Amino acid sequence: RLNHEEIIKALEEGIYFIEGLSPIAVNDDRYGASESVDFERQAIDDNGKWRATGDVVTMRARSIMIAAGTSPNTIIDRENPRGFEYDQWNQFFAPFVAAPARPVNGVVNGSPSANGKQTLGEILFHKAERGEVGFFTSYNQNGKLISYFGDNHPKYAGNVVKAMASARDGYPQIVELFADRNRSLDPSQQPARDDEWNSFVDELDRRIVARVHDVIRLTPTIVEIILHAPMQAERFRPGQFYRLQNYETTAYEIAGTRLAMEGLALTGAWVDVERGLVSLIVLEMGASSRMCAMLRKGEEVVLMGPTGAPTEIPNGENVALLGGGLGNAVLFSIGKALRAAGCRVVYFAGYKRGVDLYHQDDVEESADQVIWSTDTGDVIEVRRPTDRFIEGNILEAMVAFAKGDLGEQIVPLNSVTRIIAIGSDRMMSAVQSARHGLLAPYLGEHVAVGSINSPMQCMMKEICAQCLQRHIDPKTGEEIGFVFSCFNQDQHLDNVDFHFLNSRLKANSLLEKMSNQWFDHLLRKEQIPGI
Repeated sequence: RLNHEEIIKALEEGIYFIEGLSPIAVNDDRYGASESVDFERQAIDDNGKWRATGDVVTMRARSIMIAAGTSPNTIIDRENPRGFEYDQWNQFFAPFVAAPARPVNGVVNGSPSANGKQTLGEILFHKAERGEVGFFTSYNQNGKLISYFGDNHPKYAGNVVKAMASARDGYPQIVELFADRNRSLDPSQQPARDDEWNSFVDELDRRIVARVHDVIRLTPTIVEIILHAPMQAERFRPGQFYRLQNYETTAYEIAGTRLAMEGLALTGAWVDVERGLVSLIVLEMGASSRMCAMLRKGEEVVLMGPTGAPTEIPNGENVALLGGGLGNAVLFSIGKALRAAGCRVVYFAGYKRGVDLYHQDDVEESADQVIWSTDTGDVIEVRRPTDRFIEGNILEAMVAFAKGDLGEQIVPLNSVTRIIAIGSDRMMSAVQSARHGLLAPYLGEHVAVGSINSPMQCMMKEICAQCLQRHIDPKTGEEIGFVFSCFNQDQHLDNVDFHFLNSRLKANSLLEKMSNQWFDHLLRKEQIPGI
């Protein structure tokens, strides 16, 4: 009904449909990969409704693709409430119509009380009536309106073709609002207006277009990318992240393969608002993350954000920061913000090896006391009298600290009211369980959150669902719902289903390994600076 053209093309390509089957279970093989799907046959009852018959059909399936559809995205109203009016089902924004209010015999046709229509300056504004199509939300601020199109519009939701048609049908309404003004313009002043427009565009480019300022290798596997992106720097709040991607047209090409990166979710390590700089830390794991080192100074890139929710910064609390590997880059700005808010901070900074340490100054500035730890390798040099080092994992460091084995405790662990853990899914899962076991004797009542590193794609908040994360009741283990990690990455540790997260992170493992091997193959043909 909504996308018949797509169905026609699918049939032409040999795709076929089996009707009346509802999926009820995915069956795994001994490796944890999908092997088959169970479907329950449906039938139409006497009331014309589909009902389950109890007849189960099993089909082999090694790859499963789900077209889940979309829901109207109203995130703007939840993040920055503007009093948007919704439709009768409370799903979409209610459509409103705006048109110029032109005088007739010296009287403007319309008034605040006439036919439910509201005059905003020279604009007539009213809720779309039955059969009428409007492209504006209910928001109005002194004649300033907000339009909406595409899947967010109830008349045009459903497929890409209809979404594009909304722009075709809606732009005349916007143009009409400026028609009288445009007709009154003095043609002789057009060059001045062109100059004004060009200045405006130049200012947008200066503030929004992101360019590579510097690329710094911090460790054998970690690279810092510093970008000049003034607006993205101004809007950053501790804990938020960005989406980084290069342009295909300016990317290196080797043996016919254009080295275009997929969008990478990277947390802001620090920003310099005065200079318009944003720092991103990259752990080289897959092909796209390894390509970051090949970015060149001055190269234009795509930097979307900041996105995600800023980390909650309390006032005057005792806080424990737990950073594992790359997670320490995230905690720089969070720790500094906590201390600025009057919090006392003890920071457990864990690394696999001593050589993985970077930005030691920033770690020290973000905490009253730092407990360094490494699983293996070089010892981390302790530079402040209050800080300590221990060889072992981060949990062993916390136990040793709490027991007094490491000396003075500026922020005793049992006084901590908030724990913020950022690291790999395995590290955060270990912290989740240790708080109720190994660490329980040393902790008081506290809130524990983790920055959940779900796989991400669009990072536009509740759009593509690549970052979907399952939450469970910690007492019963029952599912309590799902959240979009790109909307709110800081989640209560006890609610996070880490088995689910681990499975999601492995979903593209095969393709990532193949891409990595192909990248290695290309680099044997031609060496790229920085890699």
